[in-house]
Amino acid sequence: MTTMMQTNPIYKRGDVILVLYPDSNLLTAKRRPALIVQANNLQTGLSQYIVAMITSNLSRANHPSRVKILLSSSEGKLSGLLTDSVVMSDNLATIAEFEIDRIIGHLPTTKIDTALKHTLGLS
Repeated sequence: MTTMMQTNPIYKRGDVILVLYPDSNLLTAKRRPALIVQANNLQTGLSQYIVAMITSNLSRANHPSRVKILLSSSEGKLSGLLTDSVVMSDNLATIAEFEIDRIIGHLPTTKIDTALKHTLGLS
């Protein structure tokens, strides 16, 4: 029987990262910011992270599963993002750790948690 190694994750929930994010066709990908949304203590033994896509297309913001991040806000200033953006909790991906370039900032997860609950149908 194998046991999972207990390691401290390199990346933490709420980290805004730059990553090669897969398109929905799973054939192409684009380097873009994403938000780490998985629990810090998930410890699956796999070198991967569950992330939410971040887009600069603000027309996508008006949905309960999405959170608008304005650079002028306190969270926007900490995010490391270059433009006003939208965290899309309805566009999640599991990303191999080696596809992550770097951490560019951090976001509080309170609003993200509400959006994720809507996306996943949790109360």
